[in-house]
Order: sequence, then C-alpha cells, then structure tokens
Amino acid sequence: MILCAGESLIDMVPSDGTFRPLAGGAVYNTAIALGRLGQDTGYLWPISRDPFGDQILRPLAEAGVNTDLCPRTDRLTTLALVTLTNGEARYSFYDEGSAGRMLLPEDIGPLPETVTALFAGGISLVPDPCGGTIEALIAQHHDRLPVMIDPNIRPFFITDAGAYRARLARLMPMADIVKLSADDLEWLHPDLAPEDAARAVLATGPKLVLQTGGEAGAKAIWAGETVHAPAVRATVADTIGAGDTFNAGVLASLDRQGLLTKDAIAAITPAQIHAALTLGAQAAAVTVSRPGANPPWSHEMPA
Repeated sequence: MILCAGESLIDMVPSDGTFRPLAGGAVYNTAIALGRLGQDTGYLWPISRDPFGDQILRPLAEAGVNTDLCPRTDRLTTLALVTLTNGEARYSFYDEGSAGRMLLPEDIGPLPETVTALFAGGISLVPDPCGGTIEALIAQHHDRLPVMIDPNIRPFFITDAGAYRARLARLMPMADIVKLSADDLEWLHPDLAPEDAARAVLATGPKLVLQTGGEAGAKAIWAGETVHAPAVRATVADTIGAGDTFNAGVLASLDRQGLLTKDAIAAITPAQIHAALTLGAQAAAVTVSRPGANPPWSHEMPA
C-alpha cells in the first residue's frame, strides 16, 4: 500500500457571487488519483467530524483509498478561501487550530506491514505541529520504505522561509524521489538555472529528482543522463491538480513495474524512468482536460 500523508482541506471557490466548497489538498488529490488508477492506496491526515470532514472522506471511499490511519477529531476542517484577480487565484487560509494543523506524532498509530511506500508534501510540511509530525514520520520510516516528496511550494503560505528551507534541507536527503516544478526550483535556488537547481537537490541524497514544466513535459535528473518525457497534448480546462495527478501516475508506474523498493529505485534504468514519467504525463493530461482536481479512473487511461 502506498501511504499518502498530508493535507486535505476545503477550497471555497467563487461561484455566482458566492462560494462553492470543494474538497482538495495536494496530497489528498494524489491519494485519490492513485486509488482511481487502481493502486492499493492509504491516506493519513486528521479528518474533522464536521460536515466538511464527511465531504472529504466521500471521494476517498469512492476511489477505494484506505483511511484507517486517519484520526477523527472535533477540530474544524481547514478552509482555503479562493479569490480571483484577473484570473489569478489567491488564497486566504483559515487554518489556526484546525484538524490537520494540530496533527501530533501520538495521533499516528503504528504503520501496518502492508505499507510499502510513503508519499508526502504540500502545505502540510510548512506549519507546526503538523509539519514536524510528517517530518518525524518520514525520519522514522525512510530507512525501510521508499519515500517520495513533492513540497509543492506556496510562498504565500510560508511565514518563516528560513525555517521551511531548513525543514526541506532535512527532508530531501531522506527521500528517494523528489518532484519539483520550475517555480519550486526557482524558490529553492533562485541563482541557478532549473536543471542546475535540480542537480543541486540531487546532490543532497535523492536518487531521482523529477522536474515538471507543463507544456514542456517532464524530466528526471539522476545519476545517468537526463530522461525526458513530452507532455501529452490536451485541451486545457484548468491546471488544478495536474502536478498531484502526475505524482500519482509516476508512483503507479513504479509500483506496476515492481520498482517501489529502495534497492530497485537505486538501480533504476532510463527505460523504467521514462515509463514512469509517461504514465504521469498521461494521467495529468486527463486532469487538465476537465475542470478542477478530477483525476482519471483506470478505464480512462490509454491502453
């Protein structure tokens, strides 16, 4: 089981002069995408007993995602109020004391033996105590389990850039795979070109650094020559959840190829990497073709 540990929340999206609540969150989206692709998937994040908690749980159940490790709490669900300025989304977070924000190490039970890989990232890595709790979870299990991290950096959510950079500097060496967008790389290494920035991350310890670039496709920076995979052409409705779905496609491909172990990732070949990038791109193309974070089901994927 691939365990996705990280945020779920409710996006309050403008709609006809009011706001429409939609379940979201980067790690949440990846968990749903993995489940829809047919992979054995688990999700770990506190779920409120408020009505929004039920709204968050429903798509997970529909995708067959295991939520046994999700603690239930009376704390309220995080809300992200979305406003559009000239088509650009801006967010205001209602997060203090929320269900997810207050995740503590003692809220997480022992991981079952069925967990074979960890995926983490998103804004859940930023604030404490939840950020420290996810960091501790990875620190406890990275020697045994392969770890993929997508920090999905959102500068507007980061109040202490120095502390967050320090956390990422501790986390990335514990990861086997790190996925970064061009914007992520620029934030991490503003003085370097994107591929040089990716190689700087690779030098800290991961075996694969995946760089995504929308229409430019995806590439993998690793010990060998850079592996490229083109983007899949699609009529774009919006890009919400595209990167999260790409992550799910990569993990699904690695799992299907029998490569979701630390030793297998360390010995991976260019062809195996290309296959993973390709499935990620194919899955993301379906997501961008329709509004919102709506990842494909397995029957919607190319044969």
